[in-house]
Amino acid sequence: MERNLNWAVLGTGVIANEMAQALKAMGKTLYAVGNRTHEKAVTFVEKYQVAKVYDDFHEMFTDPDVDVIYITTPHNTHIGFVREALKNKKHVLCEKSITLNSLELEEALALAKENDVIFAEAMTIWHMPLYKKLWELIDAGKTGTYASNANEEHEEIADWLAAGVPALGKVQMIQLNFGSYKEYNMKNRFFNMDLAGGALLDIGVYALSIARSFMESKPDQVLSQVKFAPTGADEQAGILLMNKEAQMATLALSLHSKQPKRAVISCENGYIEIMEYPRADQAVIVEAESGVRHTVNAGETKKALQYEMKDMEQAIKTGDVHKLKISDTKDVMDIMTDLRKKWNMKYPGESWE
Repeated sequence: MERNLNWAVLGTGVIANEMAQALKAMGKTLYAVGNRTHEKAVTFVEKYQVAKVYDDFHEMFTDPDVDVIYITTPHNTHIGFVREALKNKKHVLCEKSITLNSLELEEALALAKENDVIFAEAMTIWHMPLYKKLWELIDAGKTGTYASNANEEHEEIADWLAAGVPALGKVQMIQLNFGSYKEYNMKNRFFNMDLAGGALLDIGVYALSIARSFMESKPDQVLSQVKFAPTGADEQAGILLMNKEAQMATLALSLHSKQPKRAVISCENGYIEIMEYPRADQAVIVEAESGVRHTVNAGETKKALQYEMKDMEQAIKTGDVHKLKISDTKDVMDIMTDLRKKWNMKYPGESWE
């Protein structure tokens, strides 16, 4: 009988609570929790019937019964905790943004390889069933037509094909909006440079992940405009991407100007519209010539973290990491790092070289 993996979570905030609830929904129990404030960890244990709490959260990294650690702390703390976990041969699923920059990510990936463990980003977009089916739909229809035996060749999208969803052809342009309306308090984490605040690492990472996932290759041309908050954090930005296939993406990000979380993927023969895209379970596909609209569904928004953890567990047990989209994670981090270098927006204590 296959042994269940023991999950531990570092942190007790919103994501940690969602993670514990997701495990429970999967019929599992969170093994351990660690937090800087021990009292908060104890309260968390009582709430979710967690098996173990550490007096010193660093004990989590050396606990022989811990298999995989979910890191939910602020961005600027990730690399220190990731180093400690990987060096102790723990698999790590780390909340976005996975690190502050490309240098940190390269170091972490090298450590994971050296210690024969898996390190991946908890990016909901990589794991939602809707996106897996949309990527398959795009791949299946790049020629503009489906094979006569498409239902057999493309089992994942057989239900959509049977309902008349069209071949969309090549992706040509992507438009992405994400705008929050955060309290204009320069001490909170969204604007605080000491806590790695700013739109790019907090919400832009979602938009860039969508863009990269629908583009055939990494963008090699990047233009931008940025408005800084009084702290020096990026408050809003407009970003234009293009790759060698001439696929383009435009992104509008804001932390104090509300926008819909809306993605439009425009292809040769139609477009896909997705609302609330970080955890989307529905999209509308519109045919270019006729304007006929097809509403497609896959997965459930409320199960977003379950999908993340299931893919992580499968990767740990099989060694097959393709569902974790580590290469795309690296591409997104490279874009974000290059943008901040152009903006001269460096966090306190951060190293780029």
